[in-house]
Amino acid sequence: MSIEDYILEHSDAEPPMLARLNRDAHVKLLRPRMIAGPLQGRVLKMFCRMLRPKRILEIGTYTGYATFCMAEGIDEDAVIHTVEINDEMEPFFRPYFEQSPDKEKIRPHWGDIREVLPILDDTFDMVYIDADKRDYCMYYDMVFPLVRSGGLILADNTLWSGKVVEERATSSDTQTQGILAFNEKIKADERVEKVILPLRDGLTLIWKK
Repeated sequence: MSIEDYILEHSDAEPPMLARLNRDAHVKLLRPRMIAGPLQGRVLKMFCRMLRPKRILEIGTYTGYATFCMAEGIDEDAVIHTVEINDEMEPFFRPYFEQSPDKEKIRPHWGDIREVLPILDDTFDMVYIDADKRDYCMYYDMVFPLVRSGGLILADNTLWSGKVVEERATSSDTQTQGILAFNEKIKADERVEKVILPLRDGLTLIWKK
């Protein structure tokens, strides 16, 4: 038994709908590893339980796995705006959205965050970033003014399969360069407190002062 298996065995179980989504993703999608997965999903739900955010922004819906996990943890009057640039993911997402017991809390948007965000015209208690790694710095700059003081920004994949410590990262590896630039940007930002958790592929917690 691996450490992760042990952790999952001694944590809350993955809900049946999400287990089906997880299996479906591994059968139908080219990059199923991109979904949050049961461990990170339970962590996201727990953050929502503890923080009780009323307004969440998610950049990068993909299958909706993380969306549904966060929706489990928020109050009935809270809302998640989730934005996905790849509208080809909608046929996968839609059936699970329709059967989700929390769908009334979720507002899916299909398009570029640069076009969607001005339309939302809202502030947020929590932001979850899990989209194109090359644009993490841009996402951060866009959402920071919209996050309330005391709000939380979460950024996924910030250890990027360990490539952040490899000396061979080249300028042509734009995804890794994007993560490296983002990590340095957050490290230098004195407006926030931050910590990287070694959870799956790295999850950075950023608390706005």
